[in-house]
Amino acid sequence: MTVLFEGISSSARFYSNLSYFHHIGKSPLKHISFGNLLELAANQFAERDAVVSVQENKRITYYDLLCQADRFAAGLQQIGLKYGDRVGIWAPNILEWTVCYFACARAGFVVATLNPSYVGQEVECCINKIGLKAIICPEKSKKSHFYDVLGTVINNLRNQIPGKLNSSNTPTLNSIVTVSENNLGGTFNYNDVMGMASEKAIKQIKANQDRVNPDNPVNIQFTSGTTGKPKAAVVSHYNLVNSSLSIGKRNELDTKHHKIGVQVPFFHTFGYTVTIGATVSYGATMVVPSPTYDPLLNLRAIKEENCTVIYGTPTMYVDLLNVQMQYNEKIDPEIAVSGGSPCSPELFKKMREHLKVKKVKSVYGLTEATAVVFQSMPSDDEDKMINTVEHLCDHLEVKVVDENDNVVPLGYTTMLGYWEDKAKTNEIIDSHHWLRTGDKFILDKDGYGRIVGRLKDMIIRGGENIFPKEIEDFLSTHPDILEVHVVGLSHKRLGEEVCACVKVRDGGGAKLTLEAIVDFCKENLAKFKIPSQLRIVEEFPKTQSGKIQKYLLKKQFEESR
Repeated sequence: MTVLFEGISSSARFYSNLSYFHHIGKSPLKHISFGNLLELAANQFAERDAVVSVQENKRITYYDLLCQADRFAAGLQQIGLKYGDRVGIWAPNILEWTVCYFACARAGFVVATLNPSYVGQEVECCINKIGLKAIICPEKSKKSHFYDVLGTVINNLRNQIPGKLNSSNTPTLNSIVTVSENNLGGTFNYNDVMGMASEKAIKQIKANQDRVNPDNPVNIQFTSGTTGKPKAAVVSHYNLVNSSLSIGKRNELDTKHHKIGVQVPFFHTFGYTVTIGATVSYGATMVVPSPTYDPLLNLRAIKEENCTVIYGTPTMYVDLLNVQMQYNEKIDPEIAVSGGSPCSPELFKKMREHLKVKKVKSVYGLTEATAVVFQSMPSDDEDKMINTVEHLCDHLEVKVVDENDNVVPLGYTTMLGYWEDKAKTNEIIDSHHWLRTGDKFILDKDGYGRIVGRLKDMIIRGGENIFPKEIEDFLSTHPDILEVHVVGLSHKRLGEEVCACVKVRDGGGAKLTLEAIVDFCKENLAKFKIPSQLRIVEEFPKTQSGKIQKYLLKKQFEESR
């Protein structure tokens, strides 16, 4: 894989090839499918727990995970899905998530991972963006009512025939499978689909594994786009398998049987690659505290299941520290892995002090690179852990550039591209397969890196990537808003929060409150995208050519706080 940054290299005075580094891996890359990765684990760790879902009171061994995945894959074929079809998993961290994920990999379907907090308009956009043929979801979970939301997207859902959905809004969607105790109109029930699989069909799934091409897509991850619509990053089996193997080894999952306290959502790249993929690669156990995020349940699950590793974003560790300082539970994890957004040195120190972790590891990457580019080495000291984004991963090449690129070979983690979007793909991947990250970066001569800023306007709120234009485009439809620009303001717990900077129409300022903005957004934007700060402005800072200078806007409101 090749990765491109913008900035300078700290090794400039030492090498003529100023900003290029290639970390040659010691283990060869594997050309196998993601489904084969599970089969290898099931053969070696058959009776070991693969997933423990604590609040659901469910456990599944590696052997049973493989068996259920093959059975569900065969059932999905019975309802009409074929090799290469796109299947959406729209669910919180329930045990069935992993079964569905591997079922699709084993059958050669392409999984699209949907954010459980999406509302109807966002789900409809995802369905049509990549031509989803099926969606798998629970009936509801906490505040999310998945079936009811789908009812607002699909015409007359309750009275439609399962497998033969007919909706002008979503013409490609044929089937919905609901994980529910109820039989819901227009949908197949998860357990019924399991029961549709004949033993012959299951054997066929097993026999056809060599026909699942590792170079074909296995996953599509939606990333917010600067156009206001999500982009669909396509990841191959080859991308996912080798990233999982590399990540798991860096996290020392190969040294013993580790039990991982999973705070992150499965739909995110931190969930499906760093967590599921790496865990299965080395026969570790995923401990899922609850379907939806709850810091206290996370702490209790880590204690009850004796987790040796914890995964989370910096925000999640802030929350975990808060509950640990209240309850002072006796936990003894060996490793805490942090990713999704930068982690402060102070937070690292508190994690060691209060969570009693021996090592704190960081990961840096992006969805388009199948999750991770830089990651902690097992031998890294505290200075490296706190002050860098750690070391370049195995088999990867990286360089820091200005506007001039050099031609270099390609490698294994860069996504295949954005689904049917050549223009956006060309913006981020050049003709020599270098992936542009858009980050300002310092590359040290020994392969360690440091982020000094972001070129993109992206806001990282609690590990969620948010692009302002999507919010700006929607807020501009408000009758009292003349002009709007969205920036990220620093936040102690979340890292950043969303701030809407608004110029109002005459007479509209008095009634345009933050509460009014929230009410306006909540039916059309996921909760994490809705502004938590509002600033009314008379004029925006602009260049002479009329472009908004967002960094000055951000600076103005940061200083006023």
